[in-house]
Amino acid sequence: MNSSDIVFMFVSTSFVMFMIIGLALFYGGLVRARNILSIIAQCMICIGLVTIIWILYGYSLVFGSDVFGFIGNLDFLFLKNVGQDAGPHADNIPHILFCMFQLMFAAITPALITGAFAERMKFKAFILFTFLWSTFVYFPIAHWVWGGGWIGTHGGLDFAGGTVIHINSAVAALAGAIAVGKRKGWPVEQIKPHNLGVTFLGAGILWLGWFGFNSGSALAANGVAMNAFFVTQIAASASALSWMAVEWKIHGKPTVLGLASGAVAGLVAITPASGFVSAFPALLIGLVAGVVCFYAVGLKARFKYDDSLDVVAIHGVGGLWGALATGLFASLEVNPSGADGLFYGNPSLFVIQLADNAAVIVYSMIVSLIIFKIVDLLIGLKVSPEEENAGLDISLHGEKAYN
Repeated sequence: MNSSDIVFMFVSTSFVMFMIIGLALFYGGLVRARNILSIIAQCMICIGLVTIIWILYGYSLVFGSDVFGFIGNLDFLFLKNVGQDAGPHADNIPHILFCMFQLMFAAITPALITGAFAERMKFKAFILFTFLWSTFVYFPIAHWVWGGGWIGTHGGLDFAGGTVIHINSAVAALAGAIAVGKRKGWPVEQIKPHNLGVTFLGAGILWLGWFGFNSGSALAANGVAMNAFFVTQIAASASALSWMAVEWKIHGKPTVLGLASGAVAGLVAITPASGFVSAFPALLIGLVAGVVCFYAVGLKARFKYDDSLDVVAIHGVGGLWGALATGLFASLEVNPSGADGLFYGNPSLFVIQLADNAAVIVYSMIVSLIIFKIVDLLIGLKVSPEEENAGLDISLHGEKAYN
């Protein structure tokens, strides 16, 4: 094992954990003042709940020996054989450190979904949903891509989670927006963020944490990690600028919310490609992400689904663009363990990326809808109109963020 890699992965893991706090602030500032604590509670429960099911069986289902390309076996049940020695997926760091790093990915993914049904879902319903969704959606898809399942073995590329985390969570978010229903007054009533300063702080923490998110996926302090570090910065910056430019052109003013949203869109888009593309493709990925995600925000008004905080537009559309862009711009010169993309003479990678992500979208949508239906039948999904009017902070948690 390599001590430098161990320190690098320790820091990267901590950064990804910090991202969940950033997400709570990013989302929290976007909702109305009476609902910020409900968002924070949902993000925090993801850390606690997913940690427990991860050590009981989740890690084993994702990274245990492959079973028919679909799921891992029970080799690591209750973290059996997961200790201080190197593991099968990284021989340069302790197995327990690799497990911890992947835990943070599993914890942040259901937290991303919360933005779609913010301000109206029961807390106990969200807890049950997170348990079921992590087990039956996240764990299988993570195994498909990273644990030895069918996507990874036939050549699909997802360096840090464009498919596993962003597309997957966005599809579930769309299912949730449909299943839970609309907020009272939407879309007639104008529902505005209550604290853009908090949102900007959250976006900044996310941007910082994303360096650990993407660079850490190299699992070593090497050139691929440093490339991921740099292209992450490039794509986020380019996307923030392109979102701002389009918004300024159409609405007449650049907004702080637009800059923050654009940066996050760029971070999402570069995630699957960060270990496979060089600087100039990262610039193009970011520029396109800012534009397409800006326009994707309008889809909810057109198709009448109330995605409160635009999870589908930013994480879904941005993640899908990034996954497909990996099929266009990936280069073996950047990462010899990857593949060349379409623009480097290998059109088959683009086809693989398209087919793999279509399969993930279909699976995640069907199973997520079933899970939402089960939760609704068991305990109900949506708070009462009176609870929604009062705000979830008081009605569900008995607290106020501002006294």
